[in-house]
This record gives sequence, structure tokens and C-alpha cells, in this order.
Amino acid sequence: MPHELLVPIWAHATPHTTAPILDWLLDEGSLTRRLTHLADGHFQVTPLLEGWQPLRDDECAALRLPRGSIGWVREVYLLGHDQPWVFARSVAGQAALAEHDLGLEVLGQRSLGELLFSDPAFTRQPIETCRYPAAWLPAAQSSEALWARRSRFDRDGLGVLVAEIFLPALWLAALPCQETP
Repeated sequence: MPHELLVPIWAHATPHTTAPILDWLLDEGSLTRRLTHLADGHFQVTPLLEGWQPLRDDECAALRLPRGSIGWVREVYLLGHDQPWVFARSVAGQAALAEHDLGLEVLGQRSLGELLFSDPAFTRQPIETCRYPAAWLPAAQSSEALWARRSRFDRDGLGVLVAEIFLPALWLAALPCQETP
């Protein structure tokens, strides 16, 4: 499959889907808090990957970095009742991180969202949505066209891009009486 077909098209426009799914995609509050509430406190973060890597072209563009820039990449599952509900990928540019002491490399099982939402100096940019490519998901969760959202959090020249991909198990828990997307 050609590489360009793997690149999601992130849009600011409201996606065409049901109201309950839009409620999750466009919610500007903390997803961690919402998931913790849905899971009745049985929520956890499971890190999958953390380290310095070349950022994807769409990530470089969103962070206003040159193509091929190196950044800190953190991929985690957000779990409710021990089920992966969300796959999250967060990235930040190397140079900007060197100027700020954010501590991304020591988060471990702590939620990045809680860190970002507890610091009033961070400003959240508009949410973008897309259908996420299966090739960019962990093999165990690989499904075509899952709903995803992302936004950039800015503080004093530091941009942290957070993408959240909603996995089928979330919809089973959040929308039990409806058809899953």
C-alpha cells in the first residue's frame, strides 16, 4: 500500500458520525478524568513505547517542526477495567523539550493528560479528528478506520501533540445500548 494512503487526514470540521461519538471526540475536558469516571475508578495507564524517534510528517506539521525532526514519543494504552479503551500517542520536539523541564521521560504509569490539565500554563489548541490508519496501531488493536482525535497543548514555546484513538472496547463500555462504530 502506498505510504500516502496510510497518512490520516486530520480535520477541524465536525466529523459525520452519531451524537454520542461526537460527544467523546469533541469533549475538551480531560479524557483521563472521563475514562476514570466511566471505569468507576478502575483506570490505569500502560506504557507501550517511550523514547526519542523521528516524528511522523503530520506530527512535524502540527508542531511546526521541519520534516524528519526528532522528538519524544510516548505510546500508551488507557485502560478501563483492564481493557484497552484508548491508544494514545503523544509527541514533543527535542529542541523544545530541552528548553523545558516537563519530565515526559519519567511519567511511567502516570497520565500525561493529568499533567497537562493540571498545569494552567498549557493552552489547548482546537481538536482535530480523523479515521486512524490500522498500520499505526499496535498489532493487538489493529482495526481500520477507528475514530481518533488530537490536539496540541502549548506552553511558553513548548508544544505537546496528543493523539487519542478510541478502541472498540471503549464503545462497548460507553455506548452499551448502541451499535458500535
